[in-house]
Order: sequence, then structure tokens, then C-alpha cells
Amino acid sequence: MKPRGFTLVELLVTLVIVGILASAAIPMTELAVQRGKEQDLRQALREMRNAIDAYKQAGDDGRIAQQPTESGYPHSLDELVNGVADAKDPKGGKLYFLRKIPADPFAEATDKAGAMAWGMRSYASSREDPREGADVFDVYSRAPGAGLNDVPYREW
Repeated sequence: MKPRGFTLVELLVTLVIVGILASAAIPMTELAVQRGKEQDLRQALREMRNAIDAYKQAGDDGRIAQQPTESGYPHSLDELVNGVADAKDPKGGKLYFLRKIPADPFAEATDKAGAMAWGMRSYASSREDPREGADVFDVYSRAPGAGLNDVPYREW
């Protein structure tokens, strides 16, 4: 038996079906990419906030020397990576709280890594109007836009 070829109509119907399936898959792919970036943002924020809290706890425990007028929070995000002298270590060891500053997945490619990618809030500023100051009490994304939950990324 000789195999029959496709007719022009069958070929067009096949192409239309493939086109419809592809057009349905593109938004789903974009949604999956955004969802992945949002998970990365949550993880990065959680990691840095845990490091800030651990720094504060180490200060409260007397392991970090600080002035009575200081809040006890790190002076910069770099301090979490570079480490601080352990006041209770007679050998002068350091305490480290982060291996590196995580990247903001929504930041522009040139600003993704490092402390400059993140907005920082000092202990002296309010949540509604975060401002940098003498310490780092909290971090937030500087990325424009809102998440799938309609909350702006800077408010996460």
C-alpha cells in the first residue's frame, strides 16, 4: 500500500491546532517564570532577614561589640558577608552571617547582585516610608511592579 500524502486542508488544520496550543502555552510559561522569580525573591529576602536577625541576636548576646547608642543591627549588608570580630573569642575570630548577598531576581541585569540591588530600611525609619540610615533593620526589593498576589515587590 502506498502511503497517502497530506492534503492542503489537513496541513492547515494541523498548523492551526499547533498554533492554538502554542499560544496557550506561552502565557503559562511566562506565569511559571514569574512564579519562579517570586520564589527566588522570597528566599533571598528570608535569607537576608534571618542574617540581620542573627546579627542582632549576636549583639544582644554580647558577641559583637557595640556602643550603647547603637541599635544593634548591622551597619551595612556587606558587614554580614565580611564578618565582624567575635567579642567572646580570645583568638579574635570573626562571625559571618551570609556567604554572599543574594541577587534580586527582578532587578535589572546590571544591578542584580550586591548590596546596591536592595533597598535598605534603618531602625529609625517607618515601614511606610523606608529610609537608609546608620544601620540595616530590613531589606526590600527595589524592583517595580507587583507580584501575582498584587502586592508590590517593594512591600514583600
